[in-house]
Amino acid sequence: MSDWVLTAKKQKKEFFSELDVLLRALDRFFNPDNLPISESRYTGRNFYNEMLAVRDVILRILSILENVIPENKKNAFWFQKFAEQKFLTDRKRDRFRENLYQQDSPEKSVFFLYDSFINLKVLIHDLLVSEKISYNAYRNFGELIVREIRENKLFDPFRKDIDPEYDSIDNRDISAVVRSIKDRNSRRIASGIFLYLFRFLRYLSHMEVTSHLSVSLNCSYLILVLLRSETRELKGYLDEIISASRSKSLSNVLESISFQFSMEIKRVYEQELWDILTLGTSSQIRGRIENSYGILFNTTEQCIVQLARHFSTGLEGEKIFPSFETKLEQSLKLREDIFVLYRLFRIFEENFEDQERRATLFASIRGYMLYFESFTFRLLRYEDYEDFARFFDGFLDIAPDYLYDDKADKILQKCNRFSIFLKTTLNLVSQRSELVKRPLDKARAEETLRQFLPEDFEI
Repeated sequence: MSDWVLTAKKQKKEFFSELDVLLRALDRFFNPDNLPISESRYTGRNFYNEMLAVRDVILRILSILENVIPENKKNAFWFQKFAEQKFLTDRKRDRFRENLYQQDSPEKSVFFLYDSFINLKVLIHDLLVSEKISYNAYRNFGELIVREIRENKLFDPFRKDIDPEYDSIDNRDISAVVRSIKDRNSRRIASGIFLYLFRFLRYLSHMEVTSHLSVSLNCSYLILVLLRSETRELKGYLDEIISASRSKSLSNVLESISFQFSMEIKRVYEQELWDILTLGTSSQIRGRIENSYGILFNTTEQCIVQLARHFSTGLEGEKIFPSFETKLEQSLKLREDIFVLYRLFRIFEENFEDQERRATLFASIRGYMLYFESFTFRLLRYEDYEDFARFFDGFLDIAPDYLYDDKADKILQKCNRFSIFLKTTLNLVSQRSELVKRPLDKARAEETLRQFLPEDFEI
């Protein structure tokens, strides 16, 4: 391998890992079945927003390549490009291109990819001028990208099912669990599933979920589209193992993992990310992407811990992942947050006749709802999400002026119905097995409530 490429791969490993993930994501993005979009008749859809996302990923890939290529090598490449256009005959230009396209060294593969994506950047810029991108344009541009990726000898991410450079069980405790499994078939199964799950964590690690920059948001969105494809593959792999397994206990664990992913995939791709590119503001998009990240990250960690405990019952999730959140902790937080939301709505209803209080309490509820949307939505179950999301979308769009006109009574009625729904949901959450013997810490919940109420308000 060219010395500078070898050095760069060692010193800038995170950049090369991100590049691998984004190339995978671009490939999968041009299968419309992976996109969380509502229109099944692709031929009539405008793919402008999707192509904007592709453009940003192309820009990020070029930024990575420019970061890893030494300045002197970059300058030499651009000089060659200039000479090719200005001074070379057609025959010499043919030889120059053939030399690059052979990719008989890693350096040439780097520049082959760099050259390809520079050209793709120009093409997509011109495509986006029209603001109307047909399905055929989206599909044909995708075929160009996919060919450039698949034909690269160094960077084709699909050349191996398992790439030891990136695919590994990146945790000492889990590696020890795998080594301790005596049955060869069980060890092979566990290794395969852990590799899938740690690959998911690697993909997620390259998402910038707190950024409002369009490049970061769109790169994160494409990584989530990639994960939709990968989770389907995992589910198929699990189904094969379950059907052939001779161990009932292992099959039960794998069925549980498969079910968890099935439910959370619906949450992410049929709710959080559904038609996300049509949302109006970057803050809305960022919130949905952050929720999706949290759901998939938490599910992946939960499944790793669940499988590891099947083989090593005393293993603690907190030891494997420092930020691990147990199902008990999640349920406790969900119950407490729903209780606070319920109390806020009841207080709002009880003080609705006081017009001065009405406005300040309305602001308090909005503030808590924004908190709930950012930090608690990801804990809701699939069947509850739609009711919460529908009410939140409608309530957060209410202008304060509506509190004092003929719409006020309707707002109060909606709040009353939602508080009844919250009380019912709170009771159902409290019946979860992990919460039955753990009463709600009302003192702690009331303290949280006070933080969102007006300072002069007495509970």
